[in-house]
Amino acid sequence: MPARDPPQPPREDRPRRGAAATEARTRYGQIFVAYADCGTGGLLQAVCDRLGLEMIEGPHCYSFFDGNEAFAARGETTAFYLTDFLVRQFDAFVWRPLGLDRHPELRDLYFGNYETLVYLAQTDDATLDERARHCAERLGLRYERRLTGYGDLATALKAALSRP
Repeated sequence: MPARDPPQPPREDRPRRGAAATEARTRYGQIFVAYADCGTGGLLQAVCDRLGLEMIEGPHCYSFFDGNEAFAARGETTAFYLTDFLVRQFDAFVWRPLGLDRHPELRDLYFGNYETLVYLAQTDDATLDERARHCAERLGLRYERRLTGYGDLATALKAALSRP
């Protein structure tokens, strides 16, 4: 397999983004970033803090969809998570990028330490549930579905909208 560059964290020196946020603040006064820190190690939060932008709390979308407190309390270290989006885009974001379409023998190398695929369902959709169950089967994992809705995202957006 060809080597791939690791994902890069957001950089504070990207002037277009900073300028866009600054310009938007003059028009709107308040900006709420509905995007989790997702693997940046706090760098995205630091950029938001520097620019005076509010951001949803939580290390990643799995946590805020499930509810940050509930997610942390579970301490699930052997769970692989999917959201509605990832169920719909499983082949494009998981199966093909990991090369499992060409090298299925890699499945156990990638997923051998996982036990359960947890589908954090934002919507109550039987078709997505069946697709998520199929993803679990393809990965050789037990299947669990949690109807989370939008979890802490909904709460955070309502709170942000209620502020003057």
